Amino acid sequence: MDSYGDRGADSGGGSSEPGPDQRGQVAFDAGQAQESEPRESEPPRDSGPRGGIAALSLPYQIVAAVALSVIGLVACGQLAMVFLHIAPSNTVTKQHGEAVDDWIYPEFEQNWKLFAPNPLQQNIAIHVRAEIAGPDGRRTTAWMSLSGEDGKAIRGSLLPSHIHQNELRRGWDFYLGSHDNENRAIGLRGELSERYIRRIAMLRLGQHDYGGTVERIQVRSEIRSVAAPAWSEEKISTRPSYRVLPWWTVTAADLPAGAEGADK
Repeated sequence: MDSYGDRGADSGGGSSEPGPDQRGQVAFDAGQAQESEPRESEPPRDSGPRGGIAALSLPYQIVAAVALSVIGLVACGQLAMVFLHIAPSNTVTKQHGEAVDDWIYPEFEQNWKLFAPNPLQQNIAIHVRAEIAGPDGRRTTAWMSLSGEDGKAIRGSLLPSHIHQNELRRGWDFYLGSHDNENRAIGLRGELSERYIRRIAMLRLGQHDYGGTVERIQVRSEIRSVAAPAWSEEKISTRPSYRVLPWWTVTAADLPAGAEGADK
């Protein structure tokens, strides 16, 4: 006679249903199988499109890196040169001042110094008038503002001409620095500055038709102090003052066509 335990063992061994331990193992294996297969509802994993320099091929990445490095070095060099130019005198500027000036002038010129700014407090305009010899005799033109014409050419321009910005101003500074208060030339630089001013004036007058030949010209400066701001209680007179130069007789060297021959 079989015992109850023997019958249970026999019946359990013949059954096809797995036991609790076996069911857990089957579920674990099935889960691993599902994780190993990509899910249909999920898109394939991708890091996305690359942008910037990383999107370029290796040769172009190298070119871009070199170009950026050069731009960065030039920008750093420009900042260093401007700093040395406007900084007070020091050991570096004493040893390499000529190299700094060669880099700065004339495109990057600064008219103020670091720690001691000296902004312009006056508006200076240069005027010219001419004595014309025509069929009806001699006559004198009205004053023409050369600075005003330069201002019109600069105002509203995205790329204003360096000539319109600085030619007349630098020429007038050159004249003032080489003449005394009586407009007497100091050495050869004074004579050179006079010729420079005459040529500038004749270049500008040549753009207008006065119906005759320019025999003589006269130049003057109009100086007006910059008005005080609205919030300031300072009282500054803005009435103009003039410095009038003597009449100059025009020669062939003062004309645009004759200036080149005179220089040669």
